[in-house]
Amino acid sequence: MANLNIKLVKSVSGRIAKHKATAEALGLRRIGDTTVQPDNEATRGKIAHIGYLLQVTEEK
Repeated sequence: MANLNIKLVKSVSGRIAKHKATAEALGLRRIGDTTVQPDNEATRGKIAHIGYLLQVTEEK
């Protein structure tokens, strides 16, 4: 199964509480933080929710 590299490129400061919580659930707290998550429906849903804050690349 493939993984996704997710990087927070915009601040969560001043965002909707749900969006902050989603970033926290992905393990992203400050600009520049990166995480590797499995490529599944749950992760894709989180990315769709706060995609405007993220940079996502696929990892083989």
